Amino acid sequence: MTSKVVIASGKRKSAIARAIVRAGTGTVTINSRLLDYYEPAISRMKLQEPLILAGDNASKVDVEITVQGGGITGQADAARLAIAKGLVSFLKDKKLEKTLLEYDRHLLVADVRRKEVRKPNRHGKARAAVQKSYR
Repeated sequence: MTSKVVIASGKRKSAIARAIVRAGTGTVTINSRLLDYYEPAISRMKLQEPLILAGDNASKVDVEITVQGGGITGQADAARLAIAKGLVSFLKDKKLEKTLLEYDRHLLVADVRRKEVRKPNRHGKARAAVQKSYR
């Protein structure tokens, strides 16, 4: 007998997270570290949002997250997106999906904004104006 497994991914800036959701006891691990020990605390709270909104359903699944690239906040946002997408597709619950979208659309829809590409002769900044001297 094989158990149902759902793999979901999330991206934010250059961070990419992959969440594996399977039936279990409510354990959440990020890069082999339990969620309770994930630092900083603000990132931990961000990761708990989809689990809190899922309510009792979150205690019926184990979530294993692998996240790489980007910074601390980008990784937290990518993992949060992967958790939410994984829970919705594992549980197939339209009510949960509606709840997540109403709370914060970025729980299920990726934020596609990226850093603007550096321009030549602009001293490293993408939008800095070139200094002009007419007189």
